[in-house]
Amino acid sequence: MLKGSVAAGVAMALADFAAARGVARGDLLAAAAIAAGELADRDARLEINRYVGLVRAAKQLSGDPALPLRFGAEVDLSELSIVGLIGLAAETMADALVQLNRYGALVVDVDLGSDRYCNEVAADGIWMIDRRPDPNAFPELTEITFARMLCGARRIAPTLQAYEIQVTHAAPDHAALCEDILGAPVTFKASRNAYRMDMSFVTHRVKKQPRYVFGILTRHADALLAEMASATTIRGKVEGLLLPLLHTGEIGVDAMADKLAMSRQTLYRRLKEEGCTFEQVLDDLRHRLALDYLTARKASVNETAYLVGFSDPAAFSRAFKRWTGKSPREMRG
Repeated sequence: MLKGSVAAGVAMALADFAAARGVARGDLLAAAAIAAGELADRDARLEINRYVGLVRAAKQLSGDPALPLRFGAEVDLSELSIVGLIGLAAETMADALVQLNRYGALVVDVDLGSDRYCNEVAADGIWMIDRRPDPNAFPELTEITFARMLCGARRIAPTLQAYEIQVTHAAPDHAALCEDILGAPVTFKASRNAYRMDMSFVTHRVKKQPRYVFGILTRHADALLAEMASATTIRGKVEGLLLPLLHTGEIGVDAMADKLAMSRQTLYRRLKEEGCTFEQVLDDLRHRLALDYLTARKASVNETAYLVGFSDPAAFSRAFKRWTGKSPREMRG
């Protein structure tokens, strides 16, 4: 059983896509044991294993095993989630990836506990790596994700192409179509899920939406994240409590335990069960927010230090260098 959830809007978009290809919506939802009312609120959450059932029912009822691949290629993320709109308002592809890591759980939450996507610089380009746990339990999601990312990038800049793609699952019957849609040779049964692009990919400008839209969208996305987190993990609840308090300095573990109506020891134990400590949660939250403030030029370096809870700019600079290998001013540019 996979852990995590998806936005109801994602499931609705898949149902719409299948219906446009002749699948009876009622039969599809019944096969996946999903009531239509569960998808009425696009921001509601659907347990990921039920989404797996929906995807596989769509494949079966349509008679098209490549339907998830086509869904990812043809339905842009901006059509089904605020996360896609935030990406279109990003300055560069690198900034878009930062936002995808920050808000991606609003689309598909894979219960990873850290950034899902990372970049690895190589002599022949840069690899974008999807660190989703247990990917072979749901290989269709790998197809959807990579098709959406690569086809979406080409819609922004037709010259952007992947050079090679690696996936961990075995080759499906539609392997040739995978290469055709993804636009590069695919190595199946690889050790990771990743694709290689030219280094210019990270600096390619996006900014398809006015910059003021970015702030509007991210505020709404932050609210959705906080709402989602408060209903799930202890880590999420702690992050939701920390967000409005970082700049005040009132962020000690005792204060968080009090707000959660539990003892300090219980909070430590519950976080340990989720594979983290309070200090790690706080450090990771500061890291993510600092990157967002600086890469999006929302705040100066000193303002960012204050906003993420550092009273000493020098201490913030040291922490930022530890997180990223760069100084805050280098990151802000």
